[in-house]
Amino acid sequence: MRRVVPLVALLVLAGCGSAPAPPAGAGGAVTVFAAASLTESFTRIGKDFEAANPGVKVTFNFGASSALAQQLNQGAPADVFASAAPANMKQVTDTKTVTETPVTFARNRLQIAVPKGNPAKVTGLADFGRAELKIALCAEQVPCGAGAKKVLQAAKVTGQPDTLEQDVKAVLTKVRLGEVDAALVYRTDVRSAGAEVDGITFAEADQAINDYPLAALATAPNASGAKAFLDYVRSDKGRAVLAEAGFDGP
Repeated sequence: MRRVVPLVALLVLAGCGSAPAPPAGAGGAVTVFAAASLTESFTRIGKDFEAANPGVKVTFNFGASSALAQQLNQGAPADVFASAAPANMKQVTDTKTVTETPVTFARNRLQIAVPKGNPAKVTGLADFGRAELKIALCAEQVPCGAGAKKVLQAAKVTGQPDTLEQDVKAVLTKVRLGEVDAALVYRTDVRSAGAEVDGITFAEADQAINDYPLAALATAPNASGAKAFLDYVRSDKGRAVLAEAGFDGP
């Protein structure tokens, strides 16, 4: 006699061989637009978040906060925006692209970066006024450029940059390749470069500390995934990664 297996039983058996579902609120794809200075720390946080939430895939778009804000306001699809300055986050909140109140999750400060060994013998911000040196800064509309302007004014130094870059990683590359004698980048970028560059601290950096705000987008394709990612960044594990990268706590 042919045996008929009830449909319910077949569904139960099929379910037994499937992969476990990811935790509630942390499934599918999560797209994060993040400031270039977050590249190393967020890449690690993204991998840790995926490991903690099977089935989740985090995709990053790193760049200048000003450029990312413009892309978002033009309708670029994303779930989360992490800016290197409140001003660029405000560009997004003013258009209602972000409807919730952004939360500061980290802080950063500038540091002088010079090629390994400091061949030009740079000692502080005063050297940024030396015409014979090749200097790189971020453009003023970028958070690191706005910070650079502020600290140079505080030190009463008229900067003479030879190049203005669109994000802090581009500035750091100039230093790593030895194309400039000195630059202003975040201390987290100096740390990420390891033995390739040297960093010089300066007192005026305390006058231009950058707050990093984080928010989910109002039009997030994956609202639950966005919330889960935000919660993870602000968790003890996320904060530990940021601290190791050189960020200050909020």
